[in-house]
Amino acid sequence: MNDRSNSPSIQEVLDQCEEILGHRFRDRRLLERCLTHTSVAKTRLESNERLEFLGDAILGLVVCQALFDQFPTQLEGELTRFKSVLVSRSTCTLICERTGIDKLIQVGKGLSQQEDIPPSVKAGVIESIIAGVYLDAGVEVARQFIMRELQEEIEKVAILEQSQNYKSILQQRVQKTMGETPVYKVTDEQGPDHAKSFKISAVIGKRIFGPAWGNSKKQAEQQAAANAIEELDQEEEAQGHS
Repeated sequence: MNDRSNSPSIQEVLDQCEEILGHRFRDRRLLERCLTHTSVAKTRLESNERLEFLGDAILGLVVCQALFDQFPTQLEGELTRFKSVLVSRSTCTLICERTGIDKLIQVGKGLSQQEDIPPSVKAGVIESIIAGVYLDAGVEVARQFIMRELQEEIEKVAILEQSQNYKSILQQRVQKTMGETPVYKVTDEQGPDHAKSFKISAVIGKRIFGPAWGNSKKQAEQQAAANAIEELDQEEEAQGHS
């Protein structure tokens, strides 16, 4: 099925993939479809596109629960940022390459002649495999695979994110791309003077970004900057897909 020269048989490919996953599929045709890109499939329904859709949702669910359990003191905004990194295309691509699954992807002649398969294809295969494992063996087996590959990444992301100065990052980014300097607007206050909470939004030009609460203005401003970074990241990603 794969047009690359000297490629192994599909049965050998499936054997290798099962060994990497540590799971023997009851339905090996399902695993084959997980590895099949649209460029080589007879029809799009025989490719991994639908599985990729399902796998993305399962990955998000498992990661959300892991973050919820492992970081009981982190607020929703922080957990959302952790999740955005962990379920990103780059992280899925990393898993694909690290496990060697990228060598097993079934692609058509055009892609097979390239020096390297595009990251989007690699990421899609990981999401498809997550869906395949889920359909073949249930959510717990899929969760075990995800966590085996992502636990170390979760710890790295937590250390990196918690050490970042979001206000500084946002200011450098916005000054470079927009020629603006972010300012921070207090939109609400709650609680007595000795235990006051502040609701603050980052403002760039005429645009007001999603607000954040904090037990101090400094904390709320950092969270507000992080919210603005997340919104800008999402917009850039959406533009990249358009």
